[in-house]
Amino acid sequence: MWKDNLLDELAKGESEVESAEQLFMKIRNDFGETSEEEKKIEQLRTIEQGGRTCDEYVQEFKKVARESSYEGRPLIEEFKRGLNIAIKRKLAETEEPPTTIEEWQERAVRLDRNQRQSRAEERVLERNAVHPGGNAQPRGGVGGGSYEGRGGQIMHGWGETGEEYRGGGNTFNRGGNQLGP
Repeated sequence: MWKDNLLDELAKGESEVESAEQLFMKIRNDFGETSEEEKKIEQLRTIEQGGRTCDEYVQEFKKVARESSYEGRPLIEEFKRGLNIAIKRKLAETEEPPTTIEEWQERAVRLDRNQRQSRAEERVLERNAVHPGGNAQPRGGVGGGSYEGRGGQIMHGWGETGEEYRGGGNTFNRGGNQLGP
C-alpha cells in the first residue's frame, strides 16, 4: 500500500524523496528502526550461494545465523533456500538426506567440492582430449572397433586391460593421455 502511494507521488513529481538514502530514512521514520536481530534475520533470509563456493556460503551463513534467533528446522530451511539448486536437489534426493544443519552444511560443502573438482578435470580433459568431450569416441559401436583421435587420426581397439587403445604407433588411455609408443 505505502509503496503504491510513494510510486504515485514519484510519478506526479510530488514526492519529498529524491534519493535512496532519503527513501530509507522515510521508511525508518514511518515504520520504526529495526533491531540488530531483525537485521540479521533479514540478512539470513537473503544470503545465497550464487557463484561462490559452498565453503564461502557456509561461513557467511554461520556468521549471520549466530546472531539471529533461528535454530532447528527454520535454520535448515533458510540454509537450503540459499544453496544452489543442483546441490540442494542432490542432497534432498539421497537415500538418507541430511537432518541437521551441521549435516546439511558438511555434505553440501563436500558435494560442491566434488562437483567443482569434476568440472575442473573435465575442462583439462577437453583441452587435452583426443576428441571433444574428453574420451576417444567409438566409430560405429561401443567398446573395441576404431576410434577417432587427435587430428582425425584413427586408433584401433582397446588394450587387453580395456583401459588403453593404440593408434599411430602410440598407446593412449581412455582420457586421451599418451601412455607411450
